[in-house]
Amino acid sequence: MRKSLLALTLLSISMTTTAAFAQQQRGGTEAEQKACTRDVQKLCRSVIDQGDLTILACLKEHRSKISAACDQVLKNNGQ
Repeated sequence: MRKSLLALTLLSISMTTTAAFAQQQRGGTEAEQKACTRDVQKLCRSVIDQGDLTILACLKEHRSKISAACDQVLKNNGQ
């Protein structure tokens, strides 16, 4: 019984983590994307084909240069 409970708990944690990661990979709402589009094109053009997490890292690296709207999107998403 304990092994079954442990397996179920681990499976639940794994599924929750996977769902959170998938949502994070989604790239944001249309409004969020619009708020950061110019900043991405201006500051992160060289990594634009490397995925959302790389673009996010680039925006965070250039945080002092991004627009207020894009900065707010990052803050709203815990970044």
